Amino acid sequence: MERRARPVTLAWSNPVVRWWGFLSLVSAANIAVWFALYRQFHEQSNGSFSNTSGIGLMMLLCAAYVFGCAFRSVLPRADVQRICLFDHWLSSVVVGRTVATVAEVCFAAQWAIILHQLGTMTGAETTMNIAWIIVPLIVIAECFSWYAVLTTHYLCNAIENSIWAVVFFLVGIALCRLLPEFHGPVRWAFITAIVGIAAFLAFLMTIDVPMYLNRWRANLAAGGTLLHPLDGLRDVSRRWVVTHDIAEWREEIAWMSLYFSMAVWSSLALCVGYSLEDQLPRYRTEPAIVATTQAIENPTPAAQHTATIDAAAPSRN
Repeated sequence: MERRARPVTLAWSNPVVRWWGFLSLVSAANIAVWFALYRQFHEQSNGSFSNTSGIGLMMLLCAAYVFGCAFRSVLPRADVQRICLFDHWLSSVVVGRTVATVAEVCFAAQWAIILHQLGTMTGAETTMNIAWIIVPLIVIAECFSWYAVLTTHYLCNAIENSIWAVVFFLVGIALCRLLPEFHGPVRWAFITAIVGIAAFLAFLMTIDVPMYLNRWRANLAAGGTLLHPLDGLRDVSRRWVVTHDIAEWREEIAWMSLYFSMAVWSSLALCVGYSLEDQLPRYRTEPAIVATTQAIENPTPAAQHTATIDAAAPSRN
């Protein structure tokens, strides 16, 4: 294994160390919140999630994201550059990228589940259709991420983050579709989420994606060569460069700080939102309730035709 260290002090006066301390503190708080939620939901289900499999699954997916992000906070690294803070095999890119992949797919699954829940409750087909495509799109994004990491191709990082932008643009559309269906605090929760998504999209498209595009152009201008994926796999498994130099980490600090804090908070919030399913009908708007009732009582002609055929069909019993 190749391990190289760039000698910069690990003293508290180093801004990188203070940043690492912030990430670690936030991660510890996030884990504490997860355990508090788990305890509350566990008590509400009389000691077993068997009767509330939905919230049990959401908490499991959330755990993957919360603990995965905590792992990446305590042992931060920049994948393509192969840099990290600590000289340990757990800091290798192959370990960190694997943890990130599992965590991010689980986070996407959380969004898919809650949008499907809300879409089913309200009969909002737009929301349900979006729910079905979230995870496949994120899996595609993860493939681009892995290719970028293995080959050091920054353009694929830009594509990966662009796919994330598309996914959350669709999530925003799904939430906008749900606004007329609810009133009161539920509607305000959706509005808050939409504003947060808009800010996230602005960050991606003005800071994150341009950063990777600039790195790609700089690498092209410098005549840099890409690794073959198999060579890259060996590289990410064996090589990491320990550095505490702020110049090496400056561009990573912004997205990592937001990602390991606010994104994790949204994952925890999704669990809370999902657990309130029984409370949501109280906040349905009257027109939405009437429309849903009419849709049930007066099905479309196609549905009526299908029902007529089913009724006329001879029994096979």
